[in-house]
Amino acid sequence: MKKANDFTQGTILLPLIRFMVPVFLAMFLQAMYGAVDLLIVGKFAQSTDVSAVSTGSQIMMTITNLVTSFAMGTTILLGQRIGEGRGKEGGKVIGSSICLFAAIAGAFTLLIPLFCRPLSFLMNAPSEAFEQTAAYIRICGLGSVFIIAYNLIGSIFRGIGDSKTPLLTVLIACICNIAGDLLLVAGFRLGTEGAAIATVFAQAISVVVSLVILQRQELSFQLEKSDLRFDRKIIRKVAALGIPIALQDLLVGISFLVLLAIVNGLGLIASAGIGVAEKVCGFIMLIPAAFMQAMAAFVAQNIGAGQYKRAKKALAYAIGVSTLLAVVMFVVTFWRGDLLSGIFANDRDVILASADYLKAYAIDCLLTCFLFCFIGFFNGLGMTRFVMVQGIIGAFLVRIPVAFLMSRQIPVSMFHVGLATPCSTILQVILCLIWLSRANRKYAMESRED
Repeated sequence: MKKANDFTQGTILLPLIRFMVPVFLAMFLQAMYGAVDLLIVGKFAQSTDVSAVSTGSQIMMTITNLVTSFAMGTTILLGQRIGEGRGKEGGKVIGSSICLFAAIAGAFTLLIPLFCRPLSFLMNAPSEAFEQTAAYIRICGLGSVFIIAYNLIGSIFRGIGDSKTPLLTVLIACICNIAGDLLLVAGFRLGTEGAAIATVFAQAISVVVSLVILQRQELSFQLEKSDLRFDRKIIRKVAALGIPIALQDLLVGISFLVLLAIVNGLGLIASAGIGVAEKVCGFIMLIPAAFMQAMAAFVAQNIGAGQYKRAKKALAYAIGVSTLLAVVMFVVTFWRGDLLSGIFANDRDVILASADYLKAYAIDCLLTCFLFCFIGFFNGLGMTRFVMVQGIIGAFLVRIPVAFLMSRQIPVSMFHVGLATPCSTILQVILCLIWLSRANRKYAMESRED
């Protein structure tokens, strides 16, 4: 029988990095879904298609992040059970999670296509690209079941300490997505619709491959047919851990959608420019995001085993490595954002608008290396409500107001609008430092009581 990776013993840095690297590579390839869409659309279609894919994919990314965040409840609960030496209960956790997420998949598949036009309207999609934006959302919405299934399976593998299998499945899916884009967008000139169809097809392939691997892979626990039921006790625990994370990511995602809607009101060039910039940002933020997911699984096992000090050391290591890499990303993004933007667009005005916006995100790189590691740490501790609160405060008290005020300055600077994001991150890091001191006191008291 295959045993789950044990993060509660031995060295910290190398196991953490070995676990994080496949997570990073999987996230990189997953980001390629939308990036390849925009890249090929930018080269073989019109600015209206670029705007539609950027706006539509931002909405779908928000939905995907919502599912991924909620599935973290499964990851954390599995990790805690393994750390507590109760790994055999994993089958019940997985069975209940499958039932829960199947119900969510059915709802999303029905509702997203139904509300594709209202969503496009709320996003203030430019009139020239409105219909294409709605079409992208509609087609991707019909494939929601594949988005949800893939993210649930990934959360299960990460919960048992396996980050390599999700990497393999997303690699296969990414190749399929590239082939689909080249065929439908570059070959048949289907533009926005072709990009959406290729994305859904790639996600479907990813789910099929994941299921085949999961069926053939022996685990340290058994998944019986009797486990496939709505176990209220387990679902409440998954929901208690996952809902705050999902709600935080949803509201933070909404804040970015509001920011995008604000910029969309500035015209087609600004809309396409921020769409390109967001795709670039999706890549430059992958390293801290990967540490965030890796930290949650690593810390969950150690907290289950009662090893808070070891979990805290992992946080220090993660911040240190992430910071070194963030400095490199800052230099490249701040001074050569035009080269990065040029990968996804041909229009010179769009590239310049994107590069100007990216300067603000370059600053944010130096801050998220702290914030994302903190978030993963607190998620692993099960303090997901705090993670929700700090995200909402940063998004709605800072990011949206600052973006709105900067968009009203004459002349409008994409750099100044983009500064809303690092301003928000500064406040969130401060809140995390305050909460870390609280966590230190909490676990120090528990240690003395033991």
